[in-house]
Amino acid sequence: MSRPGPMIQPQIILLKEGTDTSQGRGQLLSNINACLAICDTIRTTLGPRGMDKLMVDQQGHVTISNDGATIMKLLDVVQPAAKTLVDIARSQDAEVGDGTTSVVLLAGELLKEVKGFIEEGVSPHVLITGFRRASQLAINKVKELAVTVDKENDVLYRDLLEKCASTAMSSKLIHSHKDFFKKMVVDAVFHLDQEELNERLIGIKKVAGGALEVGILGLSGDAVDSMLVDGVAFKKTFSYAGFEQQPKAFDNPKILCLNVELELKAEKDNAEVRVSQVQDYQAIVDAEWTIIYNKPEAIAKTGAKVVLSRLPIGDLATQFFADRDIFCAGRVDGQDLKRVVEAVGGQVQSTCSDLDSQLHLGTCTRFEERQIGGERFNLFSGCPRAKTCTLVLRGGAEQFIAEVERSLHDAIMVVRRTVKNRHVVAGGGAIEMELSRYLREHARTIHGKQQLVIGAFARALEVIPRQLCDNAGFDATDILTRLRQKHAQGGVWYGVDVTNESITDNFAAHVWEPSVMKVNAIAAAAEATCLVLSVDETVRNAQSQPASGTATQAAPAPRGRGRGRR
Repeated sequence: MSRPGPMIQPQIILLKEGTDTSQGRGQLLSNINACLAICDTIRTTLGPRGMDKLMVDQQGHVTISNDGATIMKLLDVVQPAAKTLVDIARSQDAEVGDGTTSVVLLAGELLKEVKGFIEEGVSPHVLITGFRRASQLAINKVKELAVTVDKENDVLYRDLLEKCASTAMSSKLIHSHKDFFKKMVVDAVFHLDQEELNERLIGIKKVAGGALEVGILGLSGDAVDSMLVDGVAFKKTFSYAGFEQQPKAFDNPKILCLNVELELKAEKDNAEVRVSQVQDYQAIVDAEWTIIYNKPEAIAKTGAKVVLSRLPIGDLATQFFADRDIFCAGRVDGQDLKRVVEAVGGQVQSTCSDLDSQLHLGTCTRFEERQIGGERFNLFSGCPRAKTCTLVLRGGAEQFIAEVERSLHDAIMVVRRTVKNRHVVAGGGAIEMELSRYLREHARTIHGKQQLVIGAFARALEVIPRQLCDNAGFDATDILTRLRQKHAQGGVWYGVDVTNESITDNFAAHVWEPSVMKVNAIAAAAEATCLVLSVDETVRNAQSQPASGTATQAAPAPRGRGRGRR
């Protein structure tokens, strides 16, 4: 009797047809190569000599920027693993505001260093363990080296914040105007509540035309250049007939902010009112007019001279306020209205009944409508509760003003973080070179594969000073050799001197950055690298196909007035 052969196992299908699966070492190397391609795209934007990128989206909108987070957002990355670099750039921008290019470059360099280990068959878990250990050592070293900001001396404290803002703007399009804007940025942060430091209360308004600096006022009172408004400024809203008869300037006015619609409302569809006598119809009309007039009359009784509303203010109410020397503006942006309330006091009211002039109204020293370039702006200055301010930016091209706005946002975030954390380190590659030296020395005390992994992390940190040299056209090998020698001799704060093509003590040269920026960049880059290394398989579902016949079937021709039945 013959023994039966082995039974054939049935094929098990887990994924639907068309699903793409990639796994193993080849898949990991493919993910690393995709991340390196992203890094090569923004590599040249780093530092004071970095170049800008011009990007055109599907709608033809042009963006010129060297901000890492902006570029990564506009690249529209589709490779799943490479999207992690987009995420860390956005998190760095949201958390600190600056260092977005550095964090992407650092993550890419870490992946580049481990690529050789992966090809040689080293387990990704060994690399992940080493990188997490090295990143923690680096973060602790940054905190140890950070210099605490002294708030006791107001002059020195402001000077330090201005230097941090100047460093943040040194790699931006406005680096030649940083002496002008650094004072504006620090003043803007000082206007905020020093406990909350809500950067959203700093309004930035862009007006085409004029020069970027200097913020002075002409004899006519018109603003000719970029300036900081000590209070709130927003663009004139849509207005009805009668608006030009209203006064455009007040001293010490009472200000009322509303979320109320002050205009005739159309009846709902199919609304029907049946009356049997003419007197009944007239009573309905009179009641409607009474309701309309009661609201502006209640507002006028409060003594308010400036009325703002998020909802429309119609022509009837506009003329009513003009006859009583009251300024009104409807359809005010919600964020602008919130900043007005924060500055002048009072509360946003959703009804016109029971208005209290003491509780619900605010005030300011001066309100005026002023012409700035081709636009008219409403300006509130001398606000008693000023926890907000507005930057009015002038410039020639629209793309240029947009990049100035992004640059100032980064500088504001850096100063804000410095005020909150009060710890700074030297920039220009100085802190990265010191961390690299520290990790190399620490790696010599470790046995096994972890020594090589921590050494790779140390080499990856040198990408920042190396790229600064490459972008400036310097000999990176010579500069880095001199920096390694100087740091070995105890020169902790020595970094790249872009101005003189040399090395210098960047802390003494006032190239300062918040320590939290470096801590966040190292942590985010290490986590992104570990995330990419932990993926060994990618499963991509097939795209949905249109139902058969629906794509090719022609739509029936519409039967209009000129087309008869067939």
